[in-house]
Amino acid sequence: MKIHEYQAKQIFAKYGIPLPQGEVAFTPEEAKKVAERIGKPVMVKAQVHVGGRGKAGGIKKAENPQEALEVAGQILGMEIKGLVVKKVLVTECKDIDSESYIGVIVDRKTKKPVIMVSAAGGIDIEEVARETPEKIHKMAVDPLLGLQSFQARDLAYKLYSDAKIANKTYPVILKLYRAFCESDCSLAEINPFITTPEGEVWALDAKINIDDSGLARHAEIEEMRDLDAEESAEVEAREKGLSFVKLDGNIGCIVNGAGLAMATMDLVKRFGAEPANFLDIGGSSNPEKVVNAMNIILRDANVKAILFNIFGGITRCDDVANGIVHAVKELKPKVPIVVRLTGTNEDKARKILEEVNLTATSSMEEVVQKAIELSGTSQMKMFES
Repeated sequence: MKIHEYQAKQIFAKYGIPLPQGEVAFTPEEAKKVAERIGKPVMVKAQVHVGGRGKAGGIKKAENPQEALEVAGQILGMEIKGLVVKKVLVTECKDIDSESYIGVIVDRKTKKPVIMVSAAGGIDIEEVARETPEKIHKMAVDPLLGLQSFQARDLAYKLYSDAKIANKTYPVILKLYRAFCESDCSLAEINPFITTPEGEVWALDAKINIDDSGLARHAEIEEMRDLDAEESAEVEAREKGLSFVKLDGNIGCIVNGAGLAMATMDLVKRFGAEPANFLDIGGSSNPEKVVNAMNIILRDANVKAILFNIFGGITRCDDVANGIVHAVKELKPKVPIVVRLTGTNEDKARKILEEVNLTATSSMEEVVQKAIELSGTSQMKMFES
């Protein structure tokens, strides 16, 4: 789950990370009042779940409250990468002497949190990572021992040769790591982390992504979810107990089990097409889930074929087949449907599918190739074992 910058700063504030004064505003008039309370020049920053806000004109400086009103009026309502700006963060300006990057992620290869720091922080950190990766220093942290002070100090000295600045920075790294762990984050970063000419350090920006699996422990963070900023189909799927992520392809995938869903998507790409989604109906045998899944996928105009890949264990193939039959009769899809069923009650399932003139195969390769063929995708590749 993504949260906005102002929400991430609320979490950072609990851990004592140094932050400029600021408040969120939903109207130009509110932005003006916030600027009046701050009493200094401010930055007005669009709050949307995408990067590149500054380059898109979504971050502007205001020298006084009247300018804050005018600038907020320009930013509110603008569209940045398909998202409409509905709120802005009005925050105190700081004089910048240097910009750095500090972040924590989960590294799936090492199965550990990894802290990354770079003295080349700022808006183009992605370009730094791509073109000059040697400028980014990484440290994997033992999840049992946690981040030690000497490790944080070592990272701070990779950012700053000035001992006074480094000694102000390493406690921030420790606090960021603690916020990352205790909030069940998949990502927590400060970019830019700045120094001022007076030798102060500040977290000018904040970004946090939360691991959805940890949200049950954080009701206060769950309340930060901005449904307007999320794909409507993903919101609906979550409400109906489905794991769904919209993608850009044209093969709609309905699968039971996250691992099988990933393997199905990989095979679709292997044969030269692109999946339209990740969709895991889970281990339930409730036919209604199949109807809901079909309904969500069919609203995607890019979908040219629907691929079912069901391995019946806890999930019974005949229940899924009943769901497919109900969905076909109720929704009357105009795109072809292909089915792979294997496992519990697959013989019963095949007979049920005959009611709507569908047949099922037990081969993943065969069903994926058939889906691509029926979708009209021209980049079909031959499978190589």
